[in-house]
Amino acid sequence: MELVLLVVVLAVMGAVAVVLARRGKERELRRREDELAPVKKLAFEDITAFGVDLQELDYEMSGHDLDAGANADYQRALDAYESAKTAGDSITEPEDIRHITSIVEDGRYAIACVRARVEGRPLPTRRPPCFFDPRHGPSVADVPFVPPDGVERDVPACALDVERVNAGAEPDVRKVMVGAQRVPYWQGGRAYEPYAAGYFGAFGPMTWMFMGGMMFGDLGGGYDGGGDGGGGDGGSDGGFDGGGFDGGGFDGGF
Repeated sequence: MELVLLVVVLAVMGAVAVVLARRGKERELRRREDELAPVKKLAFEDITAFGVDLQELDYEMSGHDLDAGANADYQRALDAYESAKTAGDSITEPEDIRHITSIVEDGRYAIACVRARVEGRPLPTRRPPCFFDPRHGPSVADVPFVPPDGVERDVPACALDVERVNAGAEPDVRKVMVGAQRVPYWQGGRAYEPYAAGYFGAFGPMTWMFMGGMMFGDLGGGYDGGGDGGGGDGGSDGGFDGGGFDGGGFDGGF
């Protein structure tokens, strides 16, 4: 009798352990999904914005005869858009977004090269995207910036944000929702690290991105990176641990 009771108790304890383990895995999965959702949305917005940039380029180039170099850069930009959409369809974790933003960064530089070739200018120097909002495209200069409770750093900025900062105005900062507040993306939490790594990692150690400890604070959750991810040539040792989109209605028209 005692042996039977012991077997029953052990069986119950085993069943409870299995249930608790399953619930723990489900909670962790939900946590990761909740953490990924806003960063995934950010990546989708960037792909859509890149598509709009391509539409504008198509309009600008209408009536221009493109030489071999301009055609090659144009195709490179188009291929980047298609690759970014494909990568967006398979996002499962924050680190996947590093690959997307690396592709978009390269595509936007290709757009800048097309415009330079058509206008007869030298090809632009390959610089990081605008720190304040990578959707602004390649930066043109570094400007001093002091985040709240941070220390001054020189950060890359697009032409319009260079003008704003030099005039003493606020730059046009990309913000994300964290809880009930909107904060700069670099204060969104560790889940946003791969997003920035894809844009900036190819340019070497970006110590300026840490803003006196402000970069990727704890507001947005505890993503810990993990692995070297799928960032292609966008890898960096600058402190980054990491790691059904239809194009937002843009079908390219090409």
